[in-house]
Amino acid sequence: MASFSSSWACGVVLALLPSFFFLALAASNVYIIYMGERHTDQPNLLEDSHHQILSDILGSKESAKESILYSYKHGLSGFAAVLSQSQAKLIADVPGVVRVVPNRILSLHTTRSWDFLHVEPQIVDGILSKSHSGIGTIIGVMDTGIWPESESFKDKGMGKVPSRWKGICQEGEGFNRSHCNRKIIGARWYLKGYEAEFGKLDPNDGVEFLSPRDASGHGCHTSSTASGALVENANFRGLAQGLARGGAPSSWLAIYKVCWATGGCSSADLLAAFDDAIFDGVNVLSVSLGSPPPLSTYVDDALAIGSFHAVARGISVVCSAGNSGPYPQTVINTAPWVITVAASTIDRDFPAVVTMGNNQTVVGQSFHTGREVNKFHPIVYGADIAATDVDENSAGSCDLETLNATLARGKIVLCFQSRSQRSAVIASRSVLKVKGAGVIFAQFPTKDVSCPWSFPCIQVDFAAGTSLLTYIAASRNPGVKFSFSKTVTGQQLAPEVAYFSSRGPSSLSPSVLKPDIAAPGVDILASWSPASSSKPLDSPQNKESPVNFKLDSGTSMACPHISGIVALLKGIHPTWSPAAIKSALVTTASVTDEYGQNTVAEGAPHKQADPFDYGGGHVDPNKALSPGLIYDMEISDYVCFLYAMGYNSTAISLMTRVRTPCRKSAKFLLNLNLPSITIPELKQRLTVSRTVTNVGPINSVYFARVQAPAGAHVTVKPLILSFNSTTKKLKFKVTICSQLKVQGRYSFGNLYWEDGIHVVRIPLTVRIIINDYFYTET
Repeated sequence: MASFSSSWACGVVLALLPSFFFLALAASNVYIIYMGERHTDQPNLLEDSHHQILSDILGSKESAKESILYSYKHGLSGFAAVLSQSQAKLIADVPGVVRVVPNRILSLHTTRSWDFLHVEPQIVDGILSKSHSGIGTIIGVMDTGIWPESESFKDKGMGKVPSRWKGICQEGEGFNRSHCNRKIIGARWYLKGYEAEFGKLDPNDGVEFLSPRDASGHGCHTSSTASGALVENANFRGLAQGLARGGAPSSWLAIYKVCWATGGCSSADLLAAFDDAIFDGVNVLSVSLGSPPPLSTYVDDALAIGSFHAVARGISVVCSAGNSGPYPQTVINTAPWVITVAASTIDRDFPAVVTMGNNQTVVGQSFHTGREVNKFHPIVYGADIAATDVDENSAGSCDLETLNATLARGKIVLCFQSRSQRSAVIASRSVLKVKGAGVIFAQFPTKDVSCPWSFPCIQVDFAAGTSLLTYIAASRNPGVKFSFSKTVTGQQLAPEVAYFSSRGPSSLSPSVLKPDIAAPGVDILASWSPASSSKPLDSPQNKESPVNFKLDSGTSMACPHISGIVALLKGIHPTWSPAAIKSALVTTASVTDEYGQNTVAEGAPHKQADPFDYGGGHVDPNKALSPGLIYDMEISDYVCFLYAMGYNSTAISLMTRVRTPCRKSAKFLLNLNLPSITIPELKQRLTVSRTVTNVGPINSVYFARVQAPAGAHVTVKPLILSFNSTTKKLKFKVTICSQLKVQGRYSFGNLYWEDGIHVVRIPLTVRIIINDYFYTET
């Protein structure tokens, strides 16, 4: 496992960067030349200037034409080109260049979930009814493409394509203009950056489509979760059967295929997609991808750059938080202008029973509904059938190439998750290869079913695994049988933060609370590409029929839930800024489960969830409809944030082409008008300010209430905020004082503004450090 950066140290500010900074990554031969905000509204002139810069460096227009991959000319200015390291260094010194960024490869990170969130048409005053299911909004999805024949993307009942739409339906392999309709109103695909890194894709290998068509299923899943049409009797091999629908089923979809089934997403391609999406006219962008820590600075991250320019034009950008949980400081996509989404569970389970030869049973979870059930098989523990010269611990977790084929054949193999082997899929592949009959995978307790569906596999917790191990040791001829997996709803506590969901604090900007919000991301049913289902477990001997809907987990699945909700909110509040919409989500989020108990975060062990697990809490779409007060921001606030982070003033001015009076003060980071207050290092006393805007009744009076973090005393001034027809915005100050004389860990509290109808809550997150005032050397 990769190591992660240590906690933020107070007083340490990022070193000032030279005006035209160059970051070298020898592995890449593709570079993004980022030139900030476009200085002209004429794309052709911008493209000519990009070619001229390249021509001057490379020596000829022909060489420039061969080198350039993309000219970014709609939402920002810049280009991507194939260059040597020395050429990239020369371009870094050209006036007007903000950054030369090596191309990076990013990775990709669904019926019941919308009912669980109470996004239902029968709620008369609910968000779905009031927004007319998202009519009038366009959701752009940056992912692996789409399967246009899916029932989720039929255009029955959809309105005409809006006249403001400027996008295209880009043709390619197995995809023509007829595949766009009144639901999928645009589709583009981006491959130049990817192929420049890895070579040409073979259109005849059956792995990918050189078009917007989805070969992996991930893009179908996220698109249909955000905005899929209603599909009756959707299910995954008989499981989770019901009415499938997206969050904003009447919203239009624009597809930007930037990720490929053969291995990831190029940042040069991603930035080109952002540039086009801004030009095309999307309202929301759903981006379920990113890079793991260590995090790049915001001006070296294509996703942060592209989203900055999108948000500057009023487009909300929603991103996944990453799947590296439950470890701290693993959250990604931490720019304050995006909405970063953690994953949570819903109240649906897929239980399967393991019956032992002594008639005792243990219950686990499984997606398997096929053969080899209700029939006894011998059971063995992986460590007891280790292959020659293989460590027993490796065999105990059923790592690849660790099991004796003779001893495993025809048997159920019990495997225990270990530090080096955490995957039920790997264990299943290992057992399948030696012709075992099935797998029982014992692991940390989690509701995420990671067992593959194409091979008999049941996941259990360690307690159940230990019971099975005791049975094996005490029996002369131990055997077990599996039951069919079932679908059970409403019988478990939910939501809980998913085990895999990446956690804060942000390793790049710890004063910015991330993630922002949590949404369903565990065992979500949504549309899938049938092209991805032919070889489960990578075994040609284990072929199964294709599936059109699939259960999947990840923050990738949580992200489009929020994207759909944002589309609904934009339909109701079209003038709200991306910051206002994020504020509405965060300040109305829930921190309790369906039974009113504090939300739990899966982990080792489970614990009460805190803001580093779920940000403001679990999304409550209907409450977000009417938040009462919002914490709003403009693009100038984000510019000052970058100044306060220590980035070069010349580079920042090129990013916006607007002069903003900002001070390079670390205090500004704490005063950024976020719907949260996070203080990474509190010594004695600190005062921060926030401004709220009234979006409720014109004449409103709000009273402050505080739950102080442990070890801190909190005061708010003023304690009462009165709004009327002339006073719509008010500023308040929060003073936090340390009550500890020793180093503390992070502690958490809440600040509430209440008017008798609305409860506007923001999390307070404080870490107290050693206070020099109380200590003298002895």
